Amino acid sequence: MQGYFAIISLLLMMIMVIIRAKQLGKKGIKAFKFGELDKKDFFIIPFALLFFYLIFSSVFDLPKLGTKLFSNEVFSWIGVGLCTMGLVLFSLSIISFGKSFRVGIDEEKPGELITTGVFTISRNPIYTAFGFVLIGIFLILPNWILLLYVFTGIWLFNRQVQLEEKSLKKIYGEEYEAYCKKVRKYL
Repeated sequence: MQGYFAIISLLLMMIMVIIRAKQLGKKGIKAFKFGELDKKDFFIIPFALLFFYLIFSSVFDLPKLGTKLFSNEVFSWIGVGLCTMGLVLFSLSIISFGKSFRVGIDEEKPGELITTGVFTISRNPIYTAFGFVLIGIFLILPNWILLLYVFTGIWLFNRQVQLEEKSLKKIYGEEYEAYCKKVRKYL
């Protein structure tokens, strides 16, 4: 049952992003800026597809890659809890972002700097939410390849945060610097 929750978590996150991007598109805002500033972002796509396959293959008994590291019902339910926390934080992040939501870095029309809602507790609540879901999925489906995804994902999130912070400093200057002094990078 927990495996289905892993799939549902991923699908819900994707659906939320697509719905929000479509809502912004109706207002003339281009929300998908993925890969426009850094073309290397497109290398993420095949790894994301493999990640989805690893999860679906574990749940639906398709040919599997990697081996299971352990089997523990308690860890699996902790994983469900982390996924739930991640989904709630992700939802609140998208709501707080309002018209400033983007997938990727938008230096041309970035929208206003958001410092309210969940952005009062984390400068990067969406990446924190992704981290919760990624760790949660690993605890639900403890495969050694998924463990590599946890470490790689956290590294990639941090890399993207550094790129975004550099851009935000350039766009918002002292306003962003003051915000950074008040609010932690993650949690």
